[in-house]
Amino acid sequence: MVDHVDWRILAELQGDARLSYNEVSRRVRLSAPAVAERIRRLEESGVITGYHAHVDPAAAGNPVTALVHMQCYGPLCLLRDEAALRAPEILRLHRVTGDTCCVLLIGVRSMAHFEQVIDRLADHGRPSSTMVLSTPVPWRAVDGPA
Repeated sequence: MVDHVDWRILAELQGDARLSYNEVSRRVRLSAPAVAERIRRLEESGVITGYHAHVDPAAAGNPVTALVHMQCYGPLCLLRDEAALRAPEILRLHRVTGDTCCVLLIGVRSMAHFEQVIDRLADHGRPSSTMVLSTPVPWRAVDGPA
């Protein structure tokens, strides 16, 4: 169970995961050992799943971004091919309900590269793509109860 103190700690870490225990403790007004213990529990329970740098794909050399909806099922389904799921162009994958099996966020260096990725995905079913024009909300912290 995540309590209001845990949510304050999570808010600080989501703002800057590089904060020291001492700095988090100062901000949430708990001792550093208490903060360290709470963070350890949040990690062990799976609330905190990792610490990451937010990278702008365009600035990193992959300016073409698309959402790809896959219609696949059975033995050829993309979700059954672990090697295909490790493709570096797949930035995010969601298994979804409805006519689509999954939705992928793809990041590539060019339209020619995107075409190669789509051709590989077609081995698993029917891809349908939507190009991303902009991302007004690139990431948002998970908020606790009001």
